[in-house]
Amino acid sequence: MNYDYNTGRKKLVLPEYGRNIQKMVDYTVSIEDDKERNRAARAIIAIMGNMNPHLRDVTDFKHKLWDHLAIMSDFKLTIDSPYAAPSREKLQEKPRPVPYQTNHIRYKHYGRAVEMMIQKATEMEDGVEKFILTQLIANHMKKSYLTWNREVVTDDIIFQDIEELSNGRLVPDKSMKLADSKDILSKTKNKKSGPPKKQGRRKQNK
Repeated sequence: MNYDYNTGRKKLVLPEYGRNIQKMVDYTVSIEDDKERNRAARAIIAIMGNMNPHLRDVTDFKHKLWDHLAIMSDFKLTIDSPYAAPSREKLQEKPRPVPYQTNHIRYKHYGRAVEMMIQKATEMEDGVEKFILTQLIANHMKKSYLTWNREVVTDDIIFQDIEELSNGRLVPDKSMKLADSKDILSKTKNKKSGPPKKQGRRKQNK
């Protein structure tokens, strides 16, 4: 007895639609009559849409269905599509490389965002806003330092790092009050351990 296993069948182009839809597409390609072929194509589109009813209101969902129909037909289906069919070359085109930041990060435990915030602070005029922003940056740096190093760090070290990262253009006011290292470490520890589990009431012995 011969069994028909999927491993011995033709590989599906878009497996999410299943083999029956693929068979419909293959049959539609073989239809010679233009009207009948277009009617069959619209019927397939309707079935494909019913398979994902939650996507009916998504922008360009219909356009995507017609593109999938063209792909499943190996671009051999000649029909009156409401959208321009995608080209084989465009689909096989390799994606463009994503441009990554190549700028050197002086202190990786602070990250690139901190350097950008420090740069922004250096461009501000002296005043309350600059003082508050610098204090926020310093507190964030202290938390980042303790997150990665797990050691107590003094405020003076944070202030020195800010001055170094700004190339001497941002000198924090020594009167700034930063969060205590022990408080930051205890909060971080509590977040990792999670909230305490609730214990059920003990039954009283009668």
